[in-house]
Amino acid sequence: MGMEEDFLLDAEDDARAVEFIKSYLPQDLKDKFTDDDLYYILDVIAEYYTSSDCLDAEPDAEGYIDIDLDEVVDYVVKAATKEGMGPYTAEDVFFVVQGEMEYGDSLEE
Repeated sequence: MGMEEDFLLDAEDDARAVEFIKSYLPQDLKDKFTDDDLYYILDVIAEYYTSSDCLDAEPDAEGYIDIDLDEVVDYVVKAATKEGMGPYTAEDVFFVVQGEMEYGDSLEE
């Protein structure tokens, strides 16, 4: 598979993740995040996973890795502030991060 095909598959997965998160968000947050906001946050979450050691941790007996959602949220909020995105509150971003986790879990089922 070439790089272009990989890119298209990643883009399709991101689009599915954004749609999942939009449906996951509480009603009062649905209008706070545009699709572009959600794509940006997904990128920052992926950046967190690759730059932190959380994915290198040993899985538990059930095969899960414990990821501190508050750390992910803090990372997203700090990155967004630094890059002039948002403004996003930690409380609002928490639901997006949680939605991204639920999306990942739904792929495993």
